[in-house]
Amino acid sequence: MRYLPLTAEDRADMLKTIGAPGIDAFYTDVPESARLGGTIPGLPDHQGEFAVERHLSKLAAQNMTASDTAFFVGCGAYKHHVPASVDHIIQRSEFLTTYTPYQPEIAQGTLQTLFEFQTQVAELLAMDVANASMYDGSTACGEAALMACRATRRKKVVLSGGLHPHYAAVTKTVCEAQGIEVVQLPAAVDGELALIDAVDDQTACVIGQSPNVFGTVTDLSPVSQAAHEKKALMVSVFTEVVSMGLVPPPGEMGADIAVGEGQSIGNALNFGGPYVGLFAATSKLMRQMPGRLCGETVDADGKRGYVLTLSTREQHIRRDKATSNICTNSGLCALAFTAHMTLLGGKGLHDLAVLNHEAASDLADGLEAIDGVEILTPRFFNEFAFKTPKPAFDVLEALHERGVIGGVRASRLYPHDDMDTVIIAAATECCSPEDIQLYAKALKEVLG
Repeated sequence: MRYLPLTAEDRADMLKTIGAPGIDAFYTDVPESARLGGTIPGLPDHQGEFAVERHLSKLAAQNMTASDTAFFVGCGAYKHHVPASVDHIIQRSEFLTTYTPYQPEIAQGTLQTLFEFQTQVAELLAMDVANASMYDGSTACGEAALMACRATRRKKVVLSGGLHPHYAAVTKTVCEAQGIEVVQLPAAVDGELALIDAVDDQTACVIGQSPNVFGTVTDLSPVSQAAHEKKALMVSVFTEVVSMGLVPPPGEMGADIAVGEGQSIGNALNFGGPYVGLFAATSKLMRQMPGRLCGETVDADGKRGYVLTLSTREQHIRRDKATSNICTNSGLCALAFTAHMTLLGGKGLHDLAVLNHEAASDLADGLEAIDGVEILTPRFFNEFAFKTPKPAFDVLEALHERGVIGGVRASRLYPHDDMDTVIIAAATECCSPEDIQLYAKALKEVLG
């Protein structure tokens, strides 16, 4: 289909019809300070396609990819090895879509992969049932809070001080739009158990994270018990799904809802997404779950088949009872997750998790041996926070110049807290012993 822009006469007729004096009338709600007074400085005017391609190629050449450096960034997005077979599978024409298969008679393959995905996620998190994916971990967290409020008929949500700030921000946004009170506990490296004293008779759910944003691993069982005593729900969050190969899963810690990010399995770093949100719950909460749920059934001939079930969604005939407004799923990313998880298997995931923990332990040992460096995270999987005697921004810039992407400065996540000298670093199976030695050597030079 060709794109034919409107003529000046077309625009004039449209403005006349709606009674607007001009295009500027549509921007009256935008403050003057936020409007452009003319062209954007530094951007050239009209150019040909070839000139634009050359210009954009020069800009792209300035990027430094994760594979070019010793890479230790985490905080919700992790560099893991994804087998080439995963990419091959998801690029097959019958799978290359993100959309929901509404017609089961022609989409059995896609529905089966989603069913397998749900089964893997439920088993991985030790929960009864999982849905067919969310946009990402942060939106899954927000949906979990809304779901808890529906199930308990309460309107108060308590967030731990270790919940990833991006997850907290999304949760606050969706909850406040529904008139739900959100209580955020102060930022804390090891403060998940503070949720025990924060829950009361008005609380719909408490939301804790393990490993949390600082990497701290915590047994959330006491939090679950305290929440249940107040008839509230426990929402367990994670950002690093590979940790489930070693740490206790949410279901074993009494969680009612488990949500998080599945990017680490099957989905490589890609300039911030797309990712795949994981969402699982106990069976008694199944009808309150947002998004899609694929079920296994039999057809008229008794043959096994798959369908979407319990579909109370905004696009369906039961839209007045919709459990969320999620309009699509991360089907392709979910397929990548399923393909990679199938290749790993249970033992493979455990072995991968061990490699991650060993790499992080080696990194922590190497950095802690440097004068002035203090490891802050008491128990970690593959990520930890540490303090340096110099501002984290300056340290990370200096490391960058030495070929090391050293992590995330905590002040970027907590700009209003006293964390200017705190860095959060992650080490995965992609971090070689040479990378770890280079980091330690470079940091010693920077702080020396």
